[in-house]
Amino acid sequence: MTEQSILVLDPAGTDRHAEYRTLRERGPATRVDVLGVTAWSITEPALLKELLTSSQVSKDARAHWPAFAETVATWPLALWVAVNNMFTAYGGDHRRLRRMIAPAFSARRIQDLRVSIEKVVSELLDGLEAQPSGEPVDLRTHLAYPLPIAVIGRLMGVPDDQLDGFRAVVDGVFDTTLTVEQATANTAGLYKALDQLIDSKRARPGDDMTSLLLATRDEEGDGGSLTAEELRDTLLLMISAGYDTTVNVIDQAITALLTRPEQLAHLRAGRADWNDVVEETLRHEPAVKHVPLRYALSDIPLPDGQTIAEGEAILASYAVANRHPDWHGATADDFDLTRPAKDHLAFGHGVHFCLGAPLARLEIATALQQLFDRFPGIELAVPAADLLPLPSLISNGHQALPVRLRPATD
Repeated sequence: MTEQSILVLDPAGTDRHAEYRTLRERGPATRVDVLGVTAWSITEPALLKELLTSSQVSKDARAHWPAFAETVATWPLALWVAVNNMFTAYGGDHRRLRRMIAPAFSARRIQDLRVSIEKVVSELLDGLEAQPSGEPVDLRTHLAYPLPIAVIGRLMGVPDDQLDGFRAVVDGVFDTTLTVEQATANTAGLYKALDQLIDSKRARPGDDMTSLLLATRDEEGDGGSLTAEELRDTLLLMISAGYDTTVNVIDQAITALLTRPEQLAHLRAGRADWNDVVEETLRHEPAVKHVPLRYALSDIPLPDGQTIAEGEAILASYAVANRHPDWHGATADDFDLTRPAKDHLAFGHGVHFCLGAPLARLEIATALQQLFDRFPGIELAVPAADLLPLPSLISNGHQALPVRLRPATD
């Protein structure tokens, strides 16, 4: 077949849906430019699932990406491939790290968080209810942000006075419009915040995951099952993944319901429930569009005759696959709460499936149900076309979500 030109992905994510269509039109796999790095964008669901579970595909850039050393010094997304935690681990290292983190997201621990999540949402809505009725309020700032920050703060034991600092630097991790210098400075700020957290929990341990990981590390020493670098990068992963992604799905779910009154009508008539809202949002507008990177351990022949060569990078294009007509038919681009099957890849697939998925689902459903129960007359305060996307080819949300909150008494 004729070799295609390399498609340059928009760092600012200005028109993601048009870009999704272009990627699908180019076939199940196509070469793309990710801020100067060439990778294979995989958009066909069956092929993507196959590669996500293949032993011939790794996430360990140091071991399996020949371009690693020359790339990380000049690539704005270096942190995404240079961290040393289960996000970038392969084989036995991944299994070891995942076993250590899994207890933080056990069914019992998630259930224990239910009451506190409901309380946080209720208090946030109390604050919003005190605002003058009909005045615009940004729900991204006043609901979508503070809920997951509070929850992950409790889970990880982040002191309240450190939460805002983490929010600022985590936002920078997902901003793909930063220069190399800006990204480097943001990474330095992120690690400074992590070191501050480690110091505070070492001095005053509590009933939280950071203290548990520290105790394991300190008891077993440098030769134990968690190195100092792995400890810090594991905290980075848990805080950033547990925060940014949930913010975006709350944002996108509210937007979907407020711009599609017929879908909100399904919900209020009992033809759909809040779990349907969560799953269809995750399918239709997942929190993360593309996830860098994976690497071929050997040549991988593709169904269309192309080959991913050994050592080449692979980009998991989850958002594109979620809307693929081969998976969800001709209406794949539609938001439909009555869709019989809402399968998606929003939380990944295979051994790297997100451990925090049950917690995220609980937070999102709780926030949405309480919001729409408390303010049944809620509406967007600006035309939908004026909602600006986050400047990112990774993170999928809006810069702000201004609404007018109207309780039933209005």
